[in-house]
Amino acid sequence: MYLHIGQSVVIPMDDILGIFDLDNASYSHKTRDFLKQAEKKGNIINIADDLPKSFLLCQNKNNEIKVYLSQLSSATLLKRADSFVVDSNDI
Repeated sequence: MYLHIGQSVVIPMDDILGIFDLDNASYSHKTRDFLKQAEKKGNIINIADDLPKSFLLCQNKNNEIKVYLSQLSSATLLKRADSFVVDSNDI
């Protein structure tokens, strides 16, 4: 399964480690430091036309870390992700 995160970009659900609200998460200096380091390493992919509202922390099968900045809210992304989750009782 894939998650559409905006601007025709889709990410494999298995690669997503976390979905974060950018405003709330950036209050922490540790998060700001992490995002600065990711930017220095070239691991940030900005797909937002406007100001980003959320970021997704991803790790692919080669253990490469990528941070996607999205204009979609974390709540919207979580709703999209939850629509793919299958309850074991439904099987």
